[in-house]
Amino acid sequence: MKINARKTYDCQPSRTDAQVLEFCKSGFLMMEGIVPDEINRETCEFLDRYPSGEPTEIFSQDWFVDNVILQSEVTGVVRSLLGKNFGLPILISNHRVECPSPLQGWHHDGDSQFGPEVNYLQVFYYPQDVPVELGPTEVLPGSHFIQAHRETAWCGGHLTTASAGSIFITAYSILHRRSESVARGTRNMLKYSYWRLVPPQQDWIVDPDFDFHTADYGGHGTAKHVAHMFFWLCGKADQFRTIGGQAWPYSGSRANQVDSSYGFPSGTTGW
Repeated sequence: MKINARKTYDCQPSRTDAQVLEFCKSGFLMMEGIVPDEINRETCEFLDRYPSGEPTEIFSQDWFVDNVILQSEVTGVVRSLLGKNFGLPILISNHRVECPSPLQGWHHDGDSQFGPEVNYLQVFYYPQDVPVELGPTEVLPGSHFIQAHRETAWCGGHLTTASAGSIFITAYSILHRRSESVARGTRNMLKYSYWRLVPPQQDWIVDPDFDFHTADYGGHGTAKHVAHMFFWLCGKADQFRTIGGQAWPYSGSRANQVDSSYGFPSGTTGW
């Protein structure tokens, strides 16, 4: 199915409450080796024929759309985070690098939005093996909430070393960079986005035993942002509030275990 023949897609969600919350905390999700080897080879051959930074011609290839853009593990995650009938990619970029190449600086991609809303997801696809020697992308977990104004050069992130056919999904605003490469060769990495077209609601795989009160939202400086994003994804942003300090949602607080009056939204309903 050519991507220009269909603008939206729907499928069953694959993530649970706990898994959606984990994405809110880290801002990325890695899926290794999920695209067949034959498709990876065809993709690399196609990119050799179309070596531009935006090889949009690949959207006309059914084998690519069916096995990469609509790959079932990917779309299950996207459906969980963006809701029904999500929008398919409208642009694709190839971060094609001739290695060796120096380390890139940390950055948020252009026009990033910071806050609890998850209206689009950025996806990276490696059609080839990318060991550390070929300079895999490095992401900084949890950096997707606030635009970085401080010096981040000292930070160590997560290197997305992976085998061919690996895809990782990120919050668009996450800090990332290309790591240094020392080997010789060409490294291809395709990048594209999926889009939310419906209001958020908790319509992924709902776990009746998941407890919003005692869930681990993280520690100081992050928990309030994680909880706010999770509430927004549940369609409950209007019920979110926190009084700060060691109250809910700070994971180190005994208030999470013994007294729901310490910060947990008293008006929360339906859970």
